[in-house]
Amino acid sequence: MKSILPILTVVAAILALWILAVIPMNMHLTADQAQRDGLIVTPDTPAARQDYSGLGLALKNPQLIPLTYVLERPRLPSPHQVGAEMGKTIFGQKITSRRSLVYHGWVTLSATLLGFAIGTGLGILLAVGIVYNKAMDMSVMPWAIASQTIPILALAPMIIVMLGAIGIQGVLPKAIISAYLSFFPVVVGMVKGLRSPDGMQLDLLRTYHASPAQGFWKLRLPASVPYLFASLKIGISASLVGAIVAELPTGARAGFGARMLVGDQYGQPLVTWAALFAAAITAAALVGVFSLIERLTLRRMGMRAT
Repeated sequence: MKSILPILTVVAAILALWILAVIPMNMHLTADQAQRDGLIVTPDTPAARQDYSGLGLALKNPQLIPLTYVLERPRLPSPHQVGAEMGKTIFGQKITSRRSLVYHGWVTLSATLLGFAIGTGLGILLAVGIVYNKAMDMSVMPWAIASQTIPILALAPMIIVMLGAIGIQGVLPKAIISAYLSFFPVVVGMVKGLRSPDGMQLDLLRTYHASPAQGFWKLRLPASVPYLFASLKIGISASLVGAIVAELPTGARAGFGARMLVGDQYGQPLVTWAALFAAAITAAALVGVFSLIERLTLRRMGMRAT
């Protein structure tokens, strides 16, 4: 309870701010709709209402405040509207339907997991090379850092177009973009972990005449496991973001990114917000799975998860 209570407090504060923000964000649209429905609105013309902020207009028309929470196409949906949309698209549709968030979630998740596997494998191999090879440390590491300064929104369309030109389409281009975002945390975490044993531990191995391979498997790799799991939890979230970003410039028909595009293009903010929250829940679930695996692994190794 001591760890859950602060989380619930922060969530409650965010929800409260969200609920309050709905009023000024939606007030102008609500006033226009109310006037079309024959209700009395002050001021009585749209042009005059533009001189008021959303909050000022709400103070002028307090009777319209409840209507800001039930707009069909609001600027900022209320929490219960997003929850209702998610319930309808998760539980109220067949999972094979293109209106189902489960279907779209699986499309995004497949690219996420493939890209995460590629990025993790590449990151671990690069980290081992950087630790054991000074030339790689001097050459590869700066390039790995520099690669993360390229905006993914600019890079994703280039990768999609280039791979499409040589006939590579489908899940692989999205996976490559996911791998691009996920490999860097793994590289940094594994390098830190492989270098975490202190000098006394390394000297002890030398007195035992341990080979570099034995030092890697018996000391460096076990010492790097906590760092690896911390990196994996960051990497899986970044991989999901990469998969979603990869869906945006391609006009994808399925996936969380495609669902967000549909909401933006057709003026359906509830669709966008439902997909956004579904993606956030998916990321939290993936991080939770890795946290559980981390606890079980470290407990088996005689360590304690931080």
